Amino acid sequence: MELENTRFSGLNFEGQWKSAMGSPDRTGTILIYGPPKNGKTYFSLQFAKYLTQFGHVAYNALEMGTGLSLKKAVLEVGFNSEEKRRIVLLNREPIAELSLRLEKRKSPPFVFIDSLQYLGISYRQYLAFKEQNKHKLIIFLSHADGKQPRGEVAKSIQYDADIIIRVEGFKAFSAGRYGGGDSITVWTEGAEKYW
Repeated sequence: MELENTRFSGLNFEGQWKSAMGSPDRTGTILIYGPPKNGKTYFSLQFAKYLTQFGHVAYNALEMGTGLSLKKAVLEVGFNSEEKRRIVLLNREPIAELSLRLEKRKSPPFVFIDSLQYLGISYRQYLAFKEQNKHKLIIFLSHADGKQPRGEVAKSIQYDADIIIRVEGFKAFSAGRYGGGDSITVWTEGAEKYW
């Protein structure tokens, strides 16, 4: 069987990241969702920081832009000089421009889109974008309605994504195809107050 002989190079996660997500593939889709002011962006920046160990990261701040709010979150997460060199923060880059950026030969293999609602695409457009970038790991952030992602597109992506992470009360709850399943505490003090 050809699949048995195919070699895959997954991401060799360690510690809390492995406990939460296992050893995911370097390509595919991750959906991070949750209610506002519960730690989604902060968690995503922590995750982006961790991914810089494996390659360059693009973080498209569609919702808040690269203003004071994002700057504060980046400073709180605490990127060192090497991590800063490996991440590019994009200021509300439209999908057409992002697509052109990702077509370039040395474009980042990891892409965060914050958020899906501000991207404003249909599920069909999502599938086309995913196919166009099949050699990337694309991480979408989404708003939530209760315990579910907000909107039909986000709900559909939930079924397609390799890993789904719900952030609530400053804890990230992960479920996916690569094992893991443990939660990650985004902010200890906030999580203790919430839970």
